[in-house]
Order: sequence, then C-alpha cells, then structure tokens
Amino acid sequence: MGYIKGEERGQTILLPESIDDYVHEDNPVRIIDAFVEQLDVLELAFERSTSPTFGRPPYNPKVLLKLYLYGYLNRVRSSRRLEQEAARNLEVIWLLQKLKPDYKTIADFRKNNKLALKKVFRQFVRLCDEWGLYGKELVAIDGTKMRACNSKKNNYSAKKLERHIRYIDEKIETYMKELETTDNAETQERKLSVQEVQQRIQELRNRKQTYQAYQETIDKKGCSEVSTTDPDARLMSNNNNTVDVGYNVQTTVDAKHKLVADFKVTTQANDLGELANMALRAQVVLEKKELEVVADKGYYKVDDLKTCVKNHITPYVAKQTYSNGTGDKEFYPDKFHYDAEENIYRCPRGIELYFAKKRTSKEKGVIGYEYRNYAACSSCPVKERCTRSAKGRSIFRHIDQDFLDTINLKTEKNKDKYRLRQMIIEHVFGTIKRGWGAYYFLTKRKRSVTGELSLSFLSYNLRRVISILGTKEVLAKLTARKSPALA
Repeated sequence: MGYIKGEERGQTILLPESIDDYVHEDNPVRIIDAFVEQLDVLELAFERSTSPTFGRPPYNPKVLLKLYLYGYLNRVRSSRRLEQEAARNLEVIWLLQKLKPDYKTIADFRKNNKLALKKVFRQFVRLCDEWGLYGKELVAIDGTKMRACNSKKNNYSAKKLERHIRYIDEKIETYMKELETTDNAETQERKLSVQEVQQRIQELRNRKQTYQAYQETIDKKGCSEVSTTDPDARLMSNNNNTVDVGYNVQTTVDAKHKLVADFKVTTQANDLGELANMALRAQVVLEKKELEVVADKGYYKVDDLKTCVKNHITPYVAKQTYSNGTGDKEFYPDKFHYDAEENIYRCPRGIELYFAKKRTSKEKGVIGYEYRNYAACSSCPVKERCTRSAKGRSIFRHIDQDFLDTINLKTEKNKDKYRLRQMIIEHVFGTIKRGWGAYYFLTKRKRSVTGELSLSFLSYNLRRVISILGTKEVLAKLTARKSPALA
C-alpha cells in the first residue's frame, strides 16, 4: 500500500483557486480583516490615509495595520519577519490579498503612526464596551517593567560619568609619562611609537569630552541619568532583582473578562503617585463615575487615596509595612497599637509611648507626630531587638493616619476582592511578556514605545474577545454594525 501523495508541482491548474479558499470561514484572521475594514483611517489620522494624486501609489494604511495585528497575535513583531510572512504564510497572503510590502515600508508605518495606533486601541476598547464586555465595577491597576532599546552600557548616571572621567584622566597621565620615558606598561612585545601614544591620548580626550557633554545634559535638565540610544528610557529594577534600562508601563484591566481598558508608559522607576491618575483615566474611558480599584502596596500614597475617595473611587490598596532597623518582625511599627482616647502607642511588651512633638519625616518629607518613652526603653530587656538607637524607640504617626486607617480597614474587610488583583492583571502581563515574548521594545522614544504597546494590548484584547465570544459571533457582530467607522 502506497503513501498519501501530494499534487505535482509542475501541474498547471486550469481553474485557478480562489484566494478566499486559503483560510477557513472560522479562521480568526477574518476578524482582523473585518475589524480593520470598519476603521476610518482618515479620522484616525493615519499617514497616507488619502491616496496622492501624483507619484507612485502607496499601500493603504489598512493593509499594513492588518499585517501588524496578525504579527502581534502570532508572536511576530519584526518588520523583516513580517515581510517574510507576507510571501510565505497563506493566512497573511489572504489577509493582504497577495500584497508584499518590504520591511522598510512595514517599519515606517509603525514609526510614523504612533498616535493613530493608540487611537485604534481606544476604538477597540469602545467596541468591547458596546458589546458589554467591560463590567465597569472593579478594575485592577498595576505597573510592569519592559526593557527599552538601550543597553545598560549606554546609560550614564552622574556617578558613572565621574568614574569614567577619572579613569580616563589616569590613563592619559600614564600615556604622558610614556611619552617622556618611551616605556610601554601595557605590552612587552614592542614599544608604542610616539604617534601611537599621541593617537590614544587624543581618543581618550575625545571620549572625555563626550562624557562631559553628558554631565552638562544631566546638570541642565536636572535629571539623574542619560540614555544615549533611547533618551527617554531610564534605569530601573525588575521584580527579579535585575536592573535594566526600560519603561514602567501602567495598566488598567477590567475584572469581568480581564480586558485592558487603559495604559500609560512612564519613566518612573516605581508606581508611587500613579494610582489616582490611572483611576481617574479609567472613569473617563469606561464612562463610569463610581469604581472600585485594587492595587498593590506600591501605590500606597495618601494624596492619591484621598483623590480617589473624593472622586467616588473606592481604593483597595495594601498598606506599606516598614522595618524597625533591626529586622525583627515582632517589633515592626505595625506591632505598636495606637490608643486614640489616650493618644498613646503601646509597644508589643505593653510599654506606653507618649506624644513628644510634631515633626517632618527626613526620608519622605511627610508631616506627622512622634511618640516615644526613652526612660522605659533604657531599661527594656529587648531593646536591641526593637531599635538600634541608643536613646530608645520612637514611633512616627502620619498626620493623615486616621484616614489611612479607614482605607486599611476597608481593604481588610474586602480581602476577597483584593485577592483578585493578581488574577485580573498578571494574566495580561504573563500573556504578552512570557507567552508572546514581547518583554522588550523594538522602537525608541516614549511616543514610539506607546504606539508599539498599543499593538500589543490591542492584540491581547482581540485574542480575549475571540476566546470569550468565539470567531463566528465576533464576525457576526462586526458585520451587523451599521456605522462604517468605529465612533
């Protein structure tokens, strides 16, 4: 019995195949085509959204947008690889109707349509809202670090520049001595000529001038560092304790179907101060006045919490836990209990700490009240476990601690909602960064990175909607829409 045989490659087909037969009617690629075809590229301000009267006709922006959406949905982000897919992938051949744009055209489309790509993401969010896929009751806010197109080698802080310049000065001094003694300390095979030494000195001086220019930039702009490849990127640590040059992506995800509602690219190394901003943006995007928000302790800031409450947003944020300096958890500040009636604190051993003065915290500039009892601390047998101060232990109470206590109590009572945080938002980061490999950016500068990220989050939402509703229902909903543009 023989094997299954394919068709002869040289066989002429008398009746040509239809391009539409290349993909099945339930193929998700048809959703990309239907969605993009309904977009008004002129309203979205895509470059070349109108065909020029003279010259070579350009590609329709819809064609390149379809290609990028397909690529991001299938872990292909490189413009060169997308060019290859357009020539060999039957789904892409169907999607682009056999068009084969070159990699430069593909790359320029993403580079030149940063704002338009963000608008397309917004349009799809509105579409999901129209289909009732956002619960608009509970949202999770979190940030994730994504590596920039800039190595640590090309990132300079003030201390790093001082260290490099000091090394260059030492090196120049060594070469100057060699010119006087004609002695080479680096190689024993042969001595460097005078011309070679002078050339190396000049190279070092040129490098020093470059570093000094970076120092001037830091002083002039008042920033802490300079990145030479991507000037907007900053050095920041990740959760795995590694340090990379990148961006901090703030993201808001709705709890109902884990769909991304909003995002913002920031250059801040931490999440502190972003809660109120992202929560207020979520109100506008979801068109909902009252919201519940969950966020981790990195967002615990009194000003943000007050802003949320003032604007009918209920925050569930874990409180910060601070060390006591000795590392003994039994004597952390949260183990000291406050008695509001007597206005005193009681330590874990029951010793009372009394109000001493109003002061400003040195570390964060926060206004509050200091409580202490140095006399009792001096004879306490566990003083070494409690504090390293020779005088004794003191407790700092935030001036708005009463308000923070209400937030803490509300979070504690709604632990079931707070525990949903990771399930709501970490799913998004895991899919994009781990599953799709998009943990680093291909483009440079904050605006370009935002456009690139718009494609990632749009693709994620598109994949989620297909999983929730199914290909047939999504196609039916897109076909049933009356408006030719997603308004």
